[in-house]
Amino acid sequence: MAGAELGKRLLLISNSVSHGRAYLEHCADGIRRFLGGVTTITFVPYALKDWDGYASQVRSALAGLGLKVESVHETGPWPHTLPDNPALFVGGGNTFRLLKTLQDSMLLDRIRRKILDGMLYMGSSAGANLACPTIKTTNDMPIVQPSDFNALGLVGYQINPHYVDADPNSTHMGETREKRIAEFHEENDQTVIGLREGSWIVVNRGRATLHGETGAKIFVKNSAPREWDRGTDWPA
Repeated sequence: MAGAELGKRLLLISNSVSHGRAYLEHCADGIRRFLGGVTTITFVPYALKDWDGYASQVRSALAGLGLKVESVHETGPWPHTLPDNPALFVGGGNTFRLLKTLQDSMLLDRIRRKILDGMLYMGSSAGANLACPTIKTTNDMPIVQPSDFNALGLVGYQINPHYVDADPNSTHMGETREKRIAEFHEENDQTVIGLREGSWIVVNRGRATLHGETGAKIFVKNSAPREWDRGTDWPA
C-alpha cells in the first residue's frame, strides 16, 4: 500500500468559479499541467441535482483544454459504472449529496482503488472535500443523510474549501470560519487546510504543493494557525 500511496496524484481546487471569470478559468493552466497528455476524463456530477446540465457545463469548459468528458451518469441505468479513463473529475456542489450518491451507487470504494492504482484525481470544492478522510469540514448544509461521513481518505488532512478570513470590521455575530475549525478540533484531531478561493493543491509522490494566488491557512490541533505560502510543500 505504501507504494500506491506515493503513486497517487491529486489536484484539489478550492472553487470552480472565481469572480469575473468563467467556470474553471482561474485554474485552467494548473489543470492542463496536471493532466499532461490526458485526452479523456471521467466526470462525477453527483454534487448537483441536474446531472445533464452539470455534465454539459463541464464538457464545455474542458473542451477548451482539448479534453473529452464522459460522465458516470451517462454509462447506463442506475447504479452507474466507472469508465476506464486515466483521470477523474469530481465537481463541486453539495458535499452531503455527493457522498450519499457515491455510497448508494457503490462507486466510492471503486474510485479509491482506481486512484491508488494510478488514475489522476481532480476535485473542486465538494470534490476536494471528498479526497479527505471525512467530509466534516465542508461548508454545506446536510440536505441529505449519508450512511456516514467517511470519504476517500486520499490525503491525511481535512480541507475547508472557500476559506474566508475573518473581517475585523464586521459586525456579524455568527462563527467565523476559524472558530468553526476550532470547534472541529474540539472533537477531532486531523489538521485542516483552510483553502482560499483561487488556490489549489497538487499532490504528487507523497508531497502536497500549494498553487494559485491567494494562499491557504494550516490549522493544527492545539497550535496557532499559520499561513501556507504558494509554491511550498506539505506532507500529503
